[in-house]
Amino acid sequence: MSDDIDLTEAPYFEQDGEESSAHEPAEQNELDRKANEFFAGAVVRKDLVKAVKGNAIVPSYVLEYLLGQYAASDDEATIQAGIDKVRGILAQHYVHRNESELVKSKIREKGRFKIIDKVSVTLNEKDDVYQASFANLGISGVIVESSTVNANQKLLVGGVWCLCDIEYFHNDDGRVVPWILGSLKPIQMSNFDYQGYLESRAKFATDEWIDLLIQSIGFNPEMFGRRAKLLQLIRLIPFVERNYNLVELGPKGTGKSHIYSEFSPHGMLISGGEVTVPKLFVNNANGRLGLVGYWDVVAFDEFAGKKKRTDKALVDIMKNYMANKSFSRGVETLGAEASMVFVGNTSHTVPYMLKHSDLFDELPESYHDSAYLDRLHFYIPGWEIDTIRSEMFSSGYGFVVDYIAEVLKSMRNQDYSDRYLPYFTLGSDISTRDRDAIHKTFSGLMKLLYPHEQATPKEIEEILRFAIEGRKRVKDQILRIDDTMVDVKFGYNARSGEWSGVTTLEEDEYPSHYHRGRAGNPGAESTDKPAAAPGDSPTLPDLVEEEQFQGQRDFVENQRGLSFEGLLLPYLRGATEIEMHDPYIRQPHQGRNLVELLALVAAAKDPADEVTFKLFTLLEEEPEHQKRQLQMLSQIVNGAAQQGIKVDVGKDPGGHDRWIRTDTGWRINLGRGLDIFQRSEGSWFDFGTTRQEFRLVRAFGITYIRERA
Repeated sequence: MSDDIDLTEAPYFEQDGEESSAHEPAEQNELDRKANEFFAGAVVRKDLVKAVKGNAIVPSYVLEYLLGQYAASDDEATIQAGIDKVRGILAQHYVHRNESELVKSKIREKGRFKIIDKVSVTLNEKDDVYQASFANLGISGVIVESSTVNANQKLLVGGVWCLCDIEYFHNDDGRVVPWILGSLKPIQMSNFDYQGYLESRAKFATDEWIDLLIQSIGFNPEMFGRRAKLLQLIRLIPFVERNYNLVELGPKGTGKSHIYSEFSPHGMLISGGEVTVPKLFVNNANGRLGLVGYWDVVAFDEFAGKKKRTDKALVDIMKNYMANKSFSRGVETLGAEASMVFVGNTSHTVPYMLKHSDLFDELPESYHDSAYLDRLHFYIPGWEIDTIRSEMFSSGYGFVVDYIAEVLKSMRNQDYSDRYLPYFTLGSDISTRDRDAIHKTFSGLMKLLYPHEQATPKEIEEILRFAIEGRKRVKDQILRIDDTMVDVKFGYNARSGEWSGVTTLEEDEYPSHYHRGRAGNPGAESTDKPAAAPGDSPTLPDLVEEEQFQGQRDFVENQRGLSFEGLLLPYLRGATEIEMHDPYIRQPHQGRNLVELLALVAAAKDPADEVTFKLFTLLEEEPEHQKRQLQMLSQIVNGAAQQGIKVDVGKDPGGHDRWIRTDTGWRINLGRGLDIFQRSEGSWFDFGTTRQEFRLVRAFGITYIRERA
């Protein structure tokens, strides 16, 4: 045909001709340009932190505070000068522990010297004075004025990174500390223009804004799908929502604790094993408040571990605080606003936990309790979050951390929980505690994504569903633990009266294990799976059982267990001619998808038969890219021919539509074509390289149409 694509002159790929995967700073894109235009001075290039950090053991927000002072620009000369300035400041003033004596000497010789160190303060009751300790400099007993402590009370609990002027004055009285605190300035912003923030937010489309937030926490948004981005942003809700209780359990290396130690000066990360009643709530011996009295977020790292010893008194106080936002100090009841975050690692797969126990199986025994778990507002499915890799970090512009941290802190007093009510109502049997949890998550996401309150009904529905799913994950596991809990139908009604049920992703993936029965009969498999609500996602077993299903199938991002073998092969089996339209068979991963489909067709047919496969696609416009595309298609055509499949490649006349038609009467409309899998590491040791079922998918839909019998 006249629109055939000529592959006869296309050479094979050469091994050394493939694109390098080495990361290089990308040129400024449209998002970076807008960030610098509308948030001038409040954004910084995120790869600069690594450039200046060196061996300084300081949180990212400390470095970004300095970068925000000197390198918050899109002018390369200004950035480079700023980097040099910050490096000079760190070299001169950051105190390395192994150089503490050298710094002490500088202070003595100069009489006064500025340092960057973590400062904590205690009250010396005997002498009735406040005394400071400097973590890296290694000095203590430094007198601090009461006014300084009253203005910076976090100095009393956990310590704060500060810029300090330290003076030296020797006294013959050996009891007098020679170090004098000349000045102290916490490393965080003092003020910002909130109205200007809202006005600038309105300049960004929703996708752009989400990407800017993802870049602000240091990640490259191109490496994440929509659902994965929202899961990352859920981690920020404790900073923007008061008394928010969040749990995240999942595999190691997914960055669960990073955001609570590096992102904000208002968060405190502590080891789960270090928690005590005096440290967290109040020391009844001296009446001193604990962490919840001063920090916006208290996160417990390494919280999981069945055999960990726990203090039952602490668990009881924590349950009361998480429910009532208060705790007792003697006869006095005190309120606090700190959000609680619990992060830990899992040691089993999701289906294993669902089959043998529950998704809270890894928690210490005292916390594996329905009363405690019912206080949790959202469960982040950590198993959906990819292991952190170097290519996932951003070189684009994001908010200077202390700027966005102050923005989030300023919104803690606001309540956006009712913004869905003009469009939707929650199910009538959702309990008060479930409703409160959904409201807090919804409010947090609204503040993060739509602080200017300009969200469409569709956008509101998206985050409402997300909020419901996170609470449902908590509640469904409680039902396994406590058979006195009442089952709940999670979902919402539109104003038209149409009901939309909400399921969790693991419920859709592993229905037989998810619905295996209630507590009290843990070994029983449920015989009655709840009827799927409109829009619920199907699972692979459904497709296998209904090979000749006709209609629409929708799948959500991060599902596993899907493959071309289950989705497409039942409809291609027996065909001698297959026609496929996909204008985007261009990149190597798209070529691999095509090869995997052709391999399935080849394996399913009789070796003595031949199949004609007509591929209609479009060529790249840029000559060098087109050359590589033709090389790839040539290899595919030649490889398929050896397996009895004749591939004809022609120009696709149909624009962006993607579909398959067979001579057996089936047409399959492909929303994303074959490009349904998320990008992965691509290592030979990655199980997804071998089996599609182990890969995470993007959100996509497929429509199966029987055109003729």
